[in-house]
Parts: sequence; C-alpha cells; structure tokens
Amino acid sequence: MEFTLLLIAFIFGFACKLINMPPLIGYLIAGFVLNALGYESNSTLDTIANLGITIMLFTIGLKLNIKDLAKSEICLGSVVHSSVWIALITAIFTAFIALSVPFFSGLSYEQAALIAFALSFSSTVCVVKILEESGENKTRHGKVAIGILVMQDIFAVLFLVVATGKIPSIYALLLFLLIPLVPFLRKLIEEVGHGELLPLCGLTFALGAYFLFDLVGIKGDLGALIMGVLLAPSSKSSELSKSLLTFKDLFLIGFFLTIGLSAMPTLEMTVIAILLALLLPLKYLMFFFVFTRAKLRVRTAYLSSLVMSNYSEFGLIVIAVAVSANMLSSDWLVIVAQAVSISFVVTSLFYRKSHQQYARLKDRLKRFQSSSVLKEDQHPCMSKAEVLVIGMGRVGKGAFSALTSSLGDTVWGMDADERRVKQLLEVSPNTIMGDGENIDFWESIDFSNIKLVLLALPSIDDSSNITAQLRNAEYTGKIAAIARYEDEVAPLLSSGVDKVFNFFTDAGLGFAEESISLLSERNASKNK
Repeated sequence: MEFTLLLIAFIFGFACKLINMPPLIGYLIAGFVLNALGYESNSTLDTIANLGITIMLFTIGLKLNIKDLAKSEICLGSVVHSSVWIALITAIFTAFIALSVPFFSGLSYEQAALIAFALSFSSTVCVVKILEESGENKTRHGKVAIGILVMQDIFAVLFLVVATGKIPSIYALLLFLLIPLVPFLRKLIEEVGHGELLPLCGLTFALGAYFLFDLVGIKGDLGALIMGVLLAPSSKSSELSKSLLTFKDLFLIGFFLTIGLSAMPTLEMTVIAILLALLLPLKYLMFFFVFTRAKLRVRTAYLSSLVMSNYSEFGLIVIAVAVSANMLSSDWLVIVAQAVSISFVVTSLFYRKSHQQYARLKDRLKRFQSSSVLKEDQHPCMSKAEVLVIGMGRVGKGAFSALTSSLGDTVWGMDADERRVKQLLEVSPNTIMGDGENIDFWESIDFSNIKLVLLALPSIDDSSNITAQLRNAEYTGKIAAIARYEDEVAPLLSSGVDKVFNFFTDAGLGFAEESISLLSERNASKNK
C-alpha cells in the first residue's frame, strides 16, 4: 500500500513539474485521487506528515532572528490582521446564516467566529515551500511572511491550550534550563563535521525538542521551532538547515497526501469550499493594507501579501479540535480541508509570476506606498562599483575575494540576507543588502559605472529573473551566472546571461589551472 501511495504521489508530482506547476499541487491532487480509489490515511502516513511539519518548523527557527518578531510590521501587523479578519469574516458568515446557505444555516455566531479564526491562519508549509523553491526565504518580503507565520502559529498554540483544557505541566518551567545549555548545543553542532552526523544531529535536536515540550503539555511543534531559534546564531545553522532539506521535502509529501485523504467530499461541500476560497482576495487586500500602513515598501507588501493569501494546516487542526470537542459538525473538517487545498493551488500558481505581475502593476501600486519608509528599507549607494557580485554564499564570497584582490575597491557584493550582510561588513565595507529581483531597487540606484554583474545564486530562476530586471532597468553591461547542472546552461543563456559557468566543470578547471601554476613555480625555482 505504501508503494502505491508513493507511486501515485510521484506520478502527479512529476506531471505538475512537466507543465511548470509546483509538485506540491500534484501531491494534493494525488491525495484526493487516492481517496476516490478507497485509500485511507494510516498511522504511518500521519507520522511521516507530522515529522515533515516538525522538521520544517525547526529549519524555520534556524533562519529566524527573534528580534524580527518584535518589529511592528510583524508583531502588530499579525494582531491587527487576525483581529480585523475574524471580525469581517464572522460578519460575512452571519449574512450566510441569515440567507440559509447550506452548512451555514445551522451555525451559531460563536461557531461562525470559530471558523473565521481557523481561516485567519496562512499556511506555514505552503508559504515556506514556495519561498524556498524561489530562493526568497531570506528576502525582505520572505522574512516578513515567515515572521507573521510564526506569530500565527503562536496564536494557534494558545487556542489549542484553551480549547483542549490541556494546561501545561508545572514541569514546563524546567524548559528554561535549555537556555544555559545553548552554548554547549551550538558547540556540538560545530564539532559534528559535514557528513551524515550533521543531519542526524539536526533530527535529534528537532525531535528531542518536540518530545520535551510534548512531555510537559506544550505542543511539540512549538518546541521544534524554539529549538531552531536557540541554535540559529550557530555558524553552522545554515549548513544544518540545508542538510535537512531532503528529509523535510520527502516527509512533507506525506502531509499533502493526508489532506486529500482526510475525507471524501460531496458536491455541496465542494461548492462551499470554493465559496471560502473566493474570500482569499480579501485576505490579500487586508494584508496589503496592514503592511503598507506599517510603512513597508509597496513591493514588499505586495509579495508578502500574495504569498500569505492561503489557508493553513493549523486551521485544519483548529477545526479538528473543535469537531472532537463537539463544537462543530465533522462536515466542516472536510470543507476546510478542501478550501486549504484550493488555496495552496491558487497561491502556487499566482506567485510563480509575482515579479512579472508587480513590474506591470508597480506604478499603480506605488500610490499606496507611505511617504516615509523604514530605515532598513532604504536603498544603498554604490556609485563607485564597477563589478557587482550578487549572492554572497560560498561561491559568491570566493569570487568576491578573488576579484577584490585583483581589482580592489571597485568590486562590491550584494545579498538579500541581512544576517549574512552584517557578517560580511565586518570584513569588507563594500557589501550591501539588496534583492536583485526588485525592479524598484535597480531603478533607484546608480549603476552606470557597473561593467560586470556576477550572479552567484543556486537557483536559475532567480538568476533569470534578476537578469530580466537588470535589462528592464536598462543595464547594458555584461552578466555572468553559475549553473550547477549542464541542462541549466541553455535556459540561462536564453534569458540574457552573457556567460554561464558550470559550477562543477569550471571549478575543476580552476583547480587544474592553479595546480599547473604551482608546477610552473616549482620548475622555475629548479632552473634558478
């Protein structure tokens, strides 16, 4: 049976990839197809799904700066959005009750508010998956979206504590003892090396935190998130997160399948689910209004709002708890599960073209931008730059160092990760923070002196998008990019990149050239 589940998940996931749709849409469809074929979820699949969510929250924590949650656009923004959404959607549901809409006609006002609360959450799984696939989890809009998600997860945990009446044990106070252990845990991560012990260490920490928090009556997923946050300052947190990526992606397939396997809907339920999905534009508009009022740049507000315009797996959990407590009919679990699935599809499809959409709409959207922007959103100055390296990971830093030694201060580096930029600024002042896919960024800075741009990015989609933004901003210099695989070279060249370096082939070539130079030096010394 497990093989059948994997086979059908692969078939539909691969089919979606062939038509340039995210594989997660295929996994959702596979779940409903399996349901129609008579398959049901089982304890093994549920365990896999839960593992996927736990590891995902742990990796989110590894990339999270706790100070970000205290920012007004995150803390206040999440509270305002949730409050206004619940009030407005409850009013709409009240109108549905008055009109005797099926499944609404028997609801009380309290039940309507409960469903509105469940729909107020955005999907951590869907949003993080989309941001990671597009390489935008560390961009300004990506960090805003993740910060809001963490706040919403906290709201959900608080609700579950109240709804289930499961008060944390007095022993929960002992969890504070983890804080003095953090330096030891970080040191342990740094000592395990780069092999198979690193992901094993990460799994141990994630699942161990889940077990500890669950043991004292606190939701275990919150424990995995907090453990990730505590370990985030480690120098190997980024490498640890990447080492868990495959495990997380595989286990999350189980989560998407369980949504489709949760129940078999009727036609009437599907119509109501579609009706709920039609409220998603309202969710987008409310996020956009909140973010622009918080003085975020309009592009950040647009992209954050768009990726957050979906319903959440936590909403399903809230509804499931309500059903088990006889607060709602079990029909609502099926309806909300369908609405969540539809919202995943909608977000995945619309976000794929989000940068192109913004380029077309930016002049109209900028009317909503605040006259003053936050300090961290002010665009930098790099008028003296002649060479710009975008993406300051291992490859980018290596290229930046090599070019700086030859060309001096005319070489600048740029990255969208604020933490990475702060670390690099301690070494070189010629490092700025910026999102290369941001057309507003290129239109607001002076890059007339830049003759060469190096795109040291792992995603060819990112490199292609940045190339398009540069050309749209009338950049006439040369663009070089890296490719990890041979089949990525042609798409990059067709997008406008002038030169593509195959990461592995050219690394070997560079290694050979350096080795030959050493041999030449040795022969020269002998001749002397």
